[in-house]
Amino acid sequence: MSIPSGEPPIGGTLSVIRSLLPALVPSEQRVATQFLEHPSEISLLSVADVAARANVSAATVVRTCKNLGFKGFQHLRLLLVRDIGSDRSVRDERLESSASQDWVPAYFAASARRSSDALGTLDYAEFDRAAATVALSRRILIVGNGGSGPPAQLFALHLLTRGRGCEAPTDSVTQQVTARTLDERDVLIAISDSGENAVTLAAVTAAKGTGATVIGVSGYARSQLCSDSTMALVAGAGHAGITDSEAGIASTVVQVLLLFAFNAAIARAAGQSLDPSPAVRDQVMTLVSKAENSD
Repeated sequence: MSIPSGEPPIGGTLSVIRSLLPALVPSEQRVATQFLEHPSEISLLSVADVAARANVSAATVVRTCKNLGFKGFQHLRLLLVRDIGSDRSVRDERLESSASQDWVPAYFAASARRSSDALGTLDYAEFDRAAATVALSRRILIVGNGGSGPPAQLFALHLLTRGRGCEAPTDSVTQQVTARTLDERDVLIAISDSGENAVTLAAVTAAKGTGATVIGVSGYARSQLCSDSTMALVAGAGHAGITDSEAGIASTVVQVLLLFAFNAAIARAAGQSLDPSPAVRDQVMTLVSKAENSD
C-alpha cells in the first residue's frame, strides 16, 4: 500500500510522511524524522546536509524520498516549502494563552486544519470502489477496538439511521465469531488508526478466511491492516504545530469525518437519499423520548 498518485493537498505533505514512517527501515526513518521535525529548515539544506544530520548516506536520503512516494529530494523539498508558505504547519500562538476564549478557538482551528491535511493519503478511486462494494454487499460487519471503538459505533449508527442494516459487536470474541460467519457476499469494515490493533486484526484474519471483502480504515498506509485488507482507506492527521495529546484527538476527528463521508458515499452508490430514513428517524426519536422519560 502506498500513497495515491499525485501531490498531497497544501499542508498535507507531513501527513503523507507520518503515514508511511513506520514502514521505513531505521536509517530511512531517521531521514523522515528530519523532514517531520524540521520542515521549515529543509529548503535551506542539501541532500548531503540531511544525510549528515540523519547519519546516513546521500543515497539513503534520496531512497527515503522515493519510498515515501515522492520523485526525489527536490520534489519533497518543494512541497515542504509550499506548505510552510501556506502557514498551515505553524503552531498558533493562541494555543499558549491561559485564556479559554483564546486557546479554545485556536484548538478548534488547528484540528480543522489537521483534518483537511489528512486527506493527502486518501486514494479517492479506492474510496469509491469500497463504497460501491458496501452498497452491493449482503451483510456488513463493522469492527473497531480501543480508541477506534467509538468511531466504529458511530459509523454503524449512521448506517442504521439510513436504513442500511449492519452489525457492530463491541466484544472481541463476538467480533471474531461473527467474522467467521461471513462469506464472499459480505463485507468487514475494520477501523484502526494505527492499523496494528491485534484484536481487530484477528477479526480481519477470520473474515479473510471466509472469502469476505475486507475494507481497512487506518491512518498509516503500510500498516498490517492495510496489508491484510482487500481495499484500504487511509487518512492520517498531520501533527505539525500541535502537541501529542492534540494529535490523538485530531486522529479521532479524522476517523469520524472520513467515516461520515464514507457513509454518504455508500448511500450515493446505492442510489439512496443522503438524509436519514424518515421511518428510522421517527423510531430513534421515540426511543430517545422513552429513555428520557424513564430517567
